[in-house]
Amino acid sequence: MNRFARLLLAILSFATPCLASAREIVDMAGRHVAIPDKIARVYGSSPPATLMIYALAPEMMIGLNTPYLVGEKSYLRKEAANLPALGSQAGFGRTLNPEEVMSRHPDVVIAWLDRFVDSAKAESSFSKMGLPVVFVKLDTLADYPATFRFLGDLFGKKEKAEALAAYVEDAQAGVKRAVGDIPAAEKLRVYYAESPDGLATDCDKSFHAEPIVLAGGDNVYHCGQANHMGMEKIALEQIVAFRPEIILAQDRSFAGRVMTNPFWRNVPAAKDGKVFYIPHEPFNWLDRPPSYMRALGIQWLANLFYPNRFPLDLKAETKKFYSFFLGVEIDDADVDRILGKN
Repeated sequence: MNRFARLLLAILSFATPCLASAREIVDMAGRHVAIPDKIARVYGSSPPATLMIYALAPEMMIGLNTPYLVGEKSYLRKEAANLPALGSQAGFGRTLNPEEVMSRHPDVVIAWLDRFVDSAKAESSFSKMGLPVVFVKLDTLADYPATFRFLGDLFGKKEKAEALAAYVEDAQAGVKRAVGDIPAAEKLRVYYAESPDGLATDCDKSFHAEPIVLAGGDNVYHCGQANHMGMEKIALEQIVAFRPEIILAQDRSFAGRVMTNPFWRNVPAAKDGKVFYIPHEPFNWLDRPPSYMRALGIQWLANLFYPNRFPLDLKAETKKFYSFFLGVEIDDADVDRILGKN
């Protein structure tokens, strides 16, 4: 049997029961979508969507977008961490494999309504398989409460969704109360260092760098986001001219060596030892992928930038967050490890 015949057979075997018990909803793109009355199996077509399913209904997940590393799995529910990687429509990682997705019989696909991605193309690729696609908004942290509530209604998980949404709202409100009135001229100047050499960054108006702004920092790279991927190349001379007081580093190796790198000695943050590794395990607290981890990330940053304005018991808050959103219990040593302290 050739590839087309196998895919067609999979479509026919899946589509019939869905159509027999459909209801109609309006998704967050304003589309009318027919979905099964009861949803039990869900695929997230990109990491931000998959992480929403993980927090709200991990038992409904049929697969991951990319496989997790051993160090990441220890901070995840085992039943979710060991699911197969089925690919993704956006971001890094494996390309989407439609046959693998179909073979696990999802009831619905949750897709990110990303303004930089052709949503019609994303919808078409799954519609050909007979799978209903539901778009959700995930561009900014402010989108997450409404999206949790939307998915909670979709999955029959309203109570849990409300609790998760309320946490995100409270975190944003608390940080804004603490740092929202800092005059522009008094904000800490922050450089967001991406890539192993630190010479890639994102604009202050990019969704990739949103947590820096929410936490009251001045992302020194002032510009508008031009595409989905970001990570714009930047010269070291330009970083020197920006005079950042703090560097936030995505790459752990870069964070460890930049303070002694002679080429960076004229960057105030590197010279003063103000370089901080962004926690990644199991998911990045700020970006790549952007997710609800930012609700913890902005509290970490606000405390890092302005400890007197935003005092925080970071260990206690981290343990609370991981239990609430990720379903795992961690101890002080785990928190130190996540923060890159051991």
